[in-house]
Amino acid sequence: MTDMTYDPDDAASFHALLAAQSRLTDLLLSPDGTRLIASVQSINEEGSEHVTRFWEVDPCGEGDSRLVVGGMEGDFAPAFAADGTLLFLSGRENADPTGEKPDSHDVSLWALSERGEARQIARHPGGIAAFTSAATADVLAYTADLLPGTADIETYAAARHERERARVTAALYEETAAAAWSAALGPDEPHTFVLHSDGPAVIAGSQGLAGSADAALSPDGSLVAYTRPATGRAPDSNTVVVVDAATGMQQRTFSRPGHQYYRPAFTADGSTLVCQRQREETYDTEWRVTLVAFDLDSGEESDLLPDFGNWPWPGRAVLSPIPADSTMWFTGDERGHCPVFRRDADGTITRLTASGAYTSLCVTPDGATLYALRSAIDSPPRVVRLDADTPDQQPAFLNAPGDLRSLPGALTEVRAPADDGFPLRGWLVLPTGASPEHPAPLLVVPHGGPQASWSAWTWSWNPWPFAARGYAVLLPDPALSTGYGQRMQERGLGQYGGQPYRDVIALTDAALERADLDETRTAFAGWSYGGYLANRAATLTDRFKAIVSAAAMWNLEALQTDTDMHAYFRKIFGDPRTQRERYEANSPHLDAARMKTPMLIVHGGRDYRVPMGQALSLHSDLARLGVPVRFLHFPTEGHTVEAPNHIRIMYETVLNFLDHHVLGQEWHRPAML
Repeated sequence: MTDMTYDPDDAASFHALLAAQSRLTDLLLSPDGTRLIASVQSINEEGSEHVTRFWEVDPCGEGDSRLVVGGMEGDFAPAFAADGTLLFLSGRENADPTGEKPDSHDVSLWALSERGEARQIARHPGGIAAFTSAATADVLAYTADLLPGTADIETYAAARHERERARVTAALYEETAAAAWSAALGPDEPHTFVLHSDGPAVIAGSQGLAGSADAALSPDGSLVAYTRPATGRAPDSNTVVVVDAATGMQQRTFSRPGHQYYRPAFTADGSTLVCQRQREETYDTEWRVTLVAFDLDSGEESDLLPDFGNWPWPGRAVLSPIPADSTMWFTGDERGHCPVFRRDADGTITRLTASGAYTSLCVTPDGATLYALRSAIDSPPRVVRLDADTPDQQPAFLNAPGDLRSLPGALTEVRAPADDGFPLRGWLVLPTGASPEHPAPLLVVPHGGPQASWSAWTWSWNPWPFAARGYAVLLPDPALSTGYGQRMQERGLGQYGGQPYRDVIALTDAALERADLDETRTAFAGWSYGGYLANRAATLTDRFKAIVSAAAMWNLEALQTDTDMHAYFRKIFGDPRTQRERYEANSPHLDAARMKTPMLIVHGGRDYRVPMGQALSLHSDLARLGVPVRFLHFPTEGHTVEAPNHIRIMYETVLNFLDHHVLGQEWHRPAML
């Protein structure tokens, strides 16, 4: 595999290069610390999808990476068993000596020896969604489906076969919405199964219809913990369930009104369960995230980060593998970065990295070294090695696929005071050649979320294709962004289109004070919440030459009833029948008559987070008002665009639209459209 280098004189466009680029997505370390495995997504021969392969990375950083012997294209979700065997999920053809062959879409659990010999160790009707393994025992837990009313796998297989034979796809919903993010739910319901070295799988309970396969095993394999999502009866609280892995009997549950728990992990001695706890935004309180510990004997819950100014997310906390050691490591946004933090037994927190954004943390058996994936706004994920306790260090980079060796510009920062005095910052991507003599047009791109920040490389809405076309790109972090303390959340409480929008404009004005940017040629483009801010800009100002609104909210009252997160939005904005204030202050559709700026709408037909009705309503209003509008529709995509060819088409359409309206060039309809 060859890493790709951008050549500005090459006929190929940068966004096509980006779509075809190999992507590091996951990293794991063997129990003895000798094998480091990276998951790498590469484009298939047809260029139609990304497929995963496993690569072996030299932990010492001396040798080159190589494909794992015996691995196949399409293997994914690797993990190590306690004895060091590499486990993974795959849709490989069944190797059962009976000759029975599963459906082509079935995903089963496989084991791969270092010699490259693969064997299937678990399968389930309809496939396995995810799995985890015990650190010191031959025990696995996996997530797979059962139909309501089926008590075991055999009954489920028969019921599933009967539904397929009768071509029945109907589902009956009682407590949970019918869809989540970009997928329809049901009627199959995710369950947790525990698999020991001998005997059939033990059913450890239902994860609920919207179950996310968020599970963990205790190191000795005696307990399994998983999360059960909130339901319509308790929409703001989920439950952590702890089950005896041998019997499937429930031991404890943990829940707190108004809070959600994620990413459970057992301490090395198995006595404590550590989880991420989130209190989502409500009408009166801001969002907050921390790490908590549950004592499994007493049931007591303890906040592990009571004074930590930022949030421990997005990844799972990594706990020391040494039983007597309660050290843990976690990541969290901080002012445009996502560093690694270490928490000692006495609660002391140390930031270990000076810059960049980190994911897939792994710790060696002695707790002395960390491995991770590091990215930045100007760097795709790369494999790195860190000392486990040195503050503000720079990582050692290891040889692995996925490095994009050059970019069409440079990265700097923009800072500005908000109208309430809060110090704001954002990233600014400057295209090659921008200067006072040749000022670059500016594209403003706020992030999604809104609880997020511009801190890491992104594949789905990347600034560098725009820089390759000559645009400077402002990546602002406004109110509600993470990594700036709780005050940043308080500033945006209940006002999606108020303070956050004003912060974006303040940073835009600050950026345009630069002599190498052209204040007469500006545009605005956003995805998801960023798309909402784009819609807000369309109704509040005509300063931009063009606006791109992707997967965006338009009518907040209609969204509140249609989205898969209706309970979440109702908590923030209130009941629209009795609490009108926030809808009237924040919903862009109420100010549709003010729109003048040409707009491009981008939306996926399978988007359940921001359903298609939002895009259709926006398009209808723009057309009715005579505002120039184009609508790029992806019927098979969800809340994000995933297929490589669709990524190419998306960038080409957006870039051509901007070139037409911002630069005054002739409109070019993409060839495949």
